[in-house]
Amino acid sequence: MRFPRLIILLAALLALAGCSGQRSVTVIKLAHGLDQSHPVHLAMAYFGERLAAKSGGTMRVDLYSGAQLGSERECVELLQLGGLGMTKVSSSGLEGFAPEFRVFGLPYLFRDDAHRWAALNGPVGQEVLLSAEKRFLRGLCYYDAGTRNFYTVNRRVEKPADLAGLKIRIQESQIALRMVRALGAAATPIAFAELYTALQQGVVDGAENNPPSFHLSRHYELCKYYILDEHTAVPDVLLISTHLWNNFTPQQKNWVQEAADESAVRQRELWGGATEAALAAVRKAGVEIIAPDKAPFRDRVAAMQADVAREQPMIGALARRIEEVRP
Repeated sequence: MRFPRLIILLAALLALAGCSGQRSVTVIKLAHGLDQSHPVHLAMAYFGERLAAKSGGTMRVDLYSGAQLGSERECVELLQLGGLGMTKVSSSGLEGFAPEFRVFGLPYLFRDDAHRWAALNGPVGQEVLLSAEKRFLRGLCYYDAGTRNFYTVNRRVEKPADLAGLKIRIQESQIALRMVRALGAAATPIAFAELYTALQQGVVDGAENNPPSFHLSRHYELCKYYILDEHTAVPDVLLISTHLWNNFTPQQKNWVQEAADESAVRQRELWGGATEAALAAVRKAGVEIIAPDKAPFRDRVAAMQADVAREQPMIGALARRIEEVRP
């Protein structure tokens, strides 16, 4: 059960806080589930460097990678409790905390990268970014998580019909669940940290994620096919607990926000190279990279998108505003 585990994690974090409580430096604990070589981890390390520089050493970020302090959802819940300062989460993981984030899970929402970043950095993107504040979670910036693509253990996928009958791991996202079902597969929510074993044991037949995560998770050791269908471009979000944020002075808030914004720029610079390197590495390891015609995938999810817009007017309105954005 999650609750007892959260109590244990919270007790451990409080013990860590006690170790630094006698210091004059404000220490922010930032935990996430990624490998230390991941471009998002590197961006968060840069965030810590910039914050230390801006604050003259009076603020420090302690990074805990690889799910040391819990899963993605557990870290978010620890932020809500005030037991953890910051985390990185996929926007899909925030759908249960702020429904506005569901809009990013809609397949083929963005026309291209220019449209995506114009929307995320514009009024509609910033509105969504701050929509979880009422749940004690403040979004500081978006990180590039590229496009999400399917990968499978042993079935070649070139069209939606090829997904029929497959069990595909998804994040905890109702939109992702509906999308995968619309494409003909069975959607199975599993924590990312548990996915390698799930693929190994046949609990699922495949998953979907961006190229760097596919590579660094070593899922390519088990999955023979990577399908560049680019069904979604779900951003990552750098979060801070409002319990912590509201205790900062105006100057400290400015330092944190500026450092986050600068880390977002750095992360986007790192992302492109990481994506190319990941695809080259998995191809060298024997993975077949398939670039299918995306039109059949778009057509297959069109009815699902229309249903979501009708059933959830707020999501439909946000999607229309994003569609209207011009770079």
